[in-house]
Amino acid sequence: MKSVTVSRFRPYAAIAVALLFSASSAFAYVAPGTSPDESNLSNHDSYTNRDGNTVHAPARSLSGKVPQGATARCRDGTYSFSRHRSGTCSRHGGVADWL
Repeated sequence: MKSVTVSRFRPYAAIAVALLFSASSAFAYVAPGTSPDESNLSNHDSYTNRDGNTVHAPARSLSGKVPQGATARCRDGTYSFSRHRSGTCSRHGGVADWL
């Protein structure tokens, strides 16, 4: 049985890590300065997430457009501004689409 060198797989490993990081980081964090236009939302509630940051609670868009800072559309039609995937839209029927 031939020995396989690690260097042979390094380019593939680098690509895999880059793809995984870019896919997961796209939904994991929203810049603190990014906030939705309150006049376009059905409510003005917020909650404190597990990091201690204040995040806008899921809300409906009054204009029908995706609100700035939204990270997901919930199955009940509300938009989530969650900064973590875990628990996103949990009280709104789950995630319909990641944005």
